[in-house]
Amino acid sequence: MSYLVGIDIGTSGTKTILIDETGRVLARAMAEYPLYSPKPLWSEQEPSDWREATFATVRKVLTDSGVDPREVKGVGLSGQMHGSVFLDENGQVLRRALLWNDQRTQAECDWITETIGRDKIVEQLSNPVLTGFTAPKIVWLRNHEPETYAKVRKVLLPKDYIRYELTGEFATEVSDASGTALFHVRNRDWAYEILDAIGIPKSWMPKSYESQEISGRITEAASRLTGLAVGTPVVGGGGDQAAGAIGNGIVETGIVSSTVGTSGVVFAFSDAPVVDPQLRLHTFCHAVPGKWHLMGVMLSAGGTLQWYRDAYCQPEKVVAQATGRDPYELICAEAEQAPVGCEGLILLPYLTGERAPYADANARGVLFGITRRTDRSHVARAVLEGVSYGLRDSFEIMEGMNVPITQVRASGGGARSPFWRQIQADVSGYTHVTINVDEGPALGVALLAGVGTGVYTSVEEACRATIRVNASTEPNPAAHATYDRYHRVYQSLYAHLKSDFAEVSKIVSG
Repeated sequence: MSYLVGIDIGTSGTKTILIDETGRVLARAMAEYPLYSPKPLWSEQEPSDWREATFATVRKVLTDSGVDPREVKGVGLSGQMHGSVFLDENGQVLRRALLWNDQRTQAECDWITETIGRDKIVEQLSNPVLTGFTAPKIVWLRNHEPETYAKVRKVLLPKDYIRYELTGEFATEVSDASGTALFHVRNRDWAYEILDAIGIPKSWMPKSYESQEISGRITEAASRLTGLAVGTPVVGGGGDQAAGAIGNGIVETGIVSSTVGTSGVVFAFSDAPVVDPQLRLHTFCHAVPGKWHLMGVMLSAGGTLQWYRDAYCQPEKVVAQATGRDPYELICAEAEQAPVGCEGLILLPYLTGERAPYADANARGVLFGITRRTDRSHVARAVLEGVSYGLRDSFEIMEGMNVPITQVRASGGGARSPFWRQIQADVSGYTHVTINVDEGPALGVALLAGVGTGVYTSVEEACRATIRVNASTEPNPAAHATYDRYHRVYQSLYAHLKSDFAEVSKIVSG
């Protein structure tokens, strides 16, 4: 029997799983760490927290499974995309990493766009330059922390920093690199012309691999810290969305995933690099060799529900702890008491700015339509519906681009609640199915490790061997008709508030 390890460096924590070649999860472990927000709309983490979480969770899955480390055929890495880890000449971290949902870099985005020109950006990057992406973070460091910038010798994405700690190699892979605003998505290589134009040294960029390719092997030092055998192959892996798509079997045209984690993502497979003319959606390299994907990204989906839980649901947290239940289960049960559409209460879930369909770092959350009848159940349901409206925005853009949608696979925390899954189906109008595994990116990169080490002949074969649909949620026609009307109001709110969002941001920033 062959065994594989998948590691996902998430925003809230690192998740590691150990599977056998049938996809059966033998052990899983999770280690959480803090997120720092030193100013409004800033978001940072300590790379050392990711490292320690990785070491601890790998040790735990090896111990809990009882698998001989020498029988682990390969390791796959996934992680939150776009984050920037700045290393000096000795490979030491220079400062906290700026994360995917950090919004401080709008001025740098504007400068990059003006310097390069929109047409050249579309031609080479296939995406706009957005605040969450890596390139403007590098330029921000140059503009605001020049002493630190002067020491930089490598810039790595979160999972690729963990690769360096495990293998000593500076490497990335095509799906994660696509989100740096420094990568030629059509050519599946670094955009050297853009690097030159904005003054970022080519030498700072790690070597790029296809996602299933072996990029390094476990060192003696990493072996002592993790328990993995020296020389165990580590494959390229994938950015969390591409890796999650592998874990959901999104490897053929027509199958689309809708994932509600901290962010919310609608993800479609593509045989060619199809680009949204208005650049509302992202076109990135897929973790499937020679393929691409199209995706719409909400910055705060499950993150909006987490905010609501932490800010307003202390009683639920206390009850959940006393009864051994999940506080989200209690919140959803309360939300179920409110009617479809919450009697006009609509939430805009732009808590950390927004990306799709509005690339707006100034956008903020709004609760619209409060009346004397509004109670906690209305607010809870408005959170679930607001996120679902945001996901529908991406579905509608894909429909307008004639992207085939034959099946929607729901995943992430938002798929675990049957009630929230029903809302997502009702709002979108699409049947949402779930699959037999819910390990997301960690499973995806474990399967990629299997492909890279010969356990499976291809990514498609790996998915066929391990993934099956097991449940279906059909949309309710009456609820969908109601949501159609409310969704139009939801969309109009942003247009009315866009200039006010910008003005508030000016006031807050002084």
